[in-house]
Amino acid sequence: MKKQIFLLSSLTLSAALLGCTTTQKGAGIGALGGAALGGIIGHQSGHGVEGALIGAGAGAVGGALIGEQMDKKFCPVCGAEYTSGIQYCSKDGTELKLKQK
Repeated sequence: MKKQIFLLSSLTLSAALLGCTTTQKGAGIGALGGAALGGIIGHQSGHGVEGALIGAGAGAVGGALIGEQMDKKFCPVCGAEYTSGIQYCSKDGTELKLKQK
């Protein structure tokens, strides 16, 4: 039964992440992985649910941070590439655009 729930959850998450940004995908995947690992570790001490919740939160934050660094923006004027956290081009001050993949 637990395997079926995990499989269904994984498939639902995969379908939901199809149209998301890299940051959102990273958060979702990190949350799923963190929840699984936290649940396993928490189960050893008799607190599986609490471990899964803590793991999901930590995984979501970590995954979002990694995903944000993977998102790329570019300057439409000079073509310079930046991570998504940067708003304006350091060379000419132009507002950056999100690079489509």
